[in-house]
Amino acid sequence: MSRTVIRNGLVITAADELLADVLIDGEKVVALAAPESGLAESFATGADTVLDATGRYVLPGGVDCHTHMELPFGGTFAADTFETGTRAAAWGGTTTIVDFAVQTPGMSLREGLDAWQAKADGQCAIDYGFHMIMGEVTPHTLKEMDQLVGEGISSFKLFMAYPGVFYSDDGQILRAMQKAADNGGLIMMHAENGIAIDVLIEQALQRGETDPRYHGQVRHAFLEAEATHRAIQLARVAGAPVYIVHLSAAEALAEVARARDNGVNAFAETCPQYLYLSTEDLARPGFEGSKYVCSTPLRPEQHQAELWKGLRTNDLSVVSTDHCPFCFKGQKELGLGDFSKIPNGLPGVEHRMDLLHQGVVDGQISRKRWIELACATPARMFGLYPRKGTIAPGSDADVVIYDPKARQTLSAETHHMNVDYSCYEGKTVTGKVDVVLSRGKVVISENTYLGHKGHGSFLKRDTCQYLV
Repeated sequence: MSRTVIRNGLVITAADELLADVLIDGEKVVALAAPESGLAESFATGADTVLDATGRYVLPGGVDCHTHMELPFGGTFAADTFETGTRAAAWGGTTTIVDFAVQTPGMSLREGLDAWQAKADGQCAIDYGFHMIMGEVTPHTLKEMDQLVGEGISSFKLFMAYPGVFYSDDGQILRAMQKAADNGGLIMMHAENGIAIDVLIEQALQRGETDPRYHGQVRHAFLEAEATHRAIQLARVAGAPVYIVHLSAAEALAEVARARDNGVNAFAETCPQYLYLSTEDLARPGFEGSKYVCSTPLRPEQHQAELWKGLRTNDLSVVSTDHCPFCFKGQKELGLGDFSKIPNGLPGVEHRMDLLHQGVVDGQISRKRWIELACATPARMFGLYPRKGTIAPGSDADVVIYDPKARQTLSAETHHMNVDYSCYEGKTVTGKVDVVLSRGKVVISENTYLGHKGHGSFLKRDTCQYLV
């Protein structure tokens, strides 16, 4: 087993900031030692690799708990495979993803999980786990939930949106939440009132409102807030926690904050796109706005301040990406003349850590809060802590050496995601990954990819560790 020492860096976790050397034996962190201590010096003498982190941060690898590699949508597939998507994640300092296996109607949960396991097996550059999308809630799939929790698939996504595709009604949602209350699973909710949204889509198209900007208008913030409120109340009836995915509207955030103030186990994530992009992007001239179509949609710019506030107060607990990229050419263009046919999703897995660090630079969040949102809480929420999400003895040696002063300009020409545009084209951010280790193996160093597909291992997860 190889030994690695990371010297002279500022180690930042959700709990601490300290000048320390990180000692790694094989795939595990074995100790944090004071610089120049006898322990660090003796360990370094026999080390295979010594990395100097002077002037840099030493961080836990990022945990992105919401990605969609190879997801089918509207007659096409997300452009990133498990190989390309996990490689791009590594370039951005993310060393763990939790993707979504999909149960399509007529299939069992097992069949859906097996299909996604086959897609990912031997392809991933970093470690990965799965949530389970429930396309149907039936007596059989409810029984299967128990089996999957025992196998480390401990979270289940339901949709209040997309009637005719993934939609579940309130009775089905309640039954799934009741089952989760019994088996320790966590229900993840896409909270938008899909029935009402479909009415608004139909009416907009009848008026000839076909451009991408109308995607944001028909998916009204009030309909996100209503669905968020309803999901929380159903969870309270079931006695189960609930996790609201990709929250974008200030009105929906207010529902989560109110519930949390009352001691309810209601959690929510947001995504970088909601912190930096807005309806102005959806309204870009020509068909450029299609690049920014995702659901929940981008909101007017004034929502951003409320989301940053929610991140500071912990009413928003996690920042994930909802990485689901579709190329502009040949994929987003499917919605020419009908915004409802634009594949919903944005690329983002490579830039989450950097965009959140820009929030540190701008004074929106602290350094420790950055790591809490991007590493520690996602790991706790989805049963991976302390194996993932921190740097501590016994943790996996997923470690990032990060240069907080380097400046980079985000662009499709330089990113590693398998998509032909960048949502942040030309945006300059401060901070950049220098070195990335995945389970003790250097996979990124000096702007060079040293990893390989198949290095990533499937993660069997425990149940949620983050209940209030």
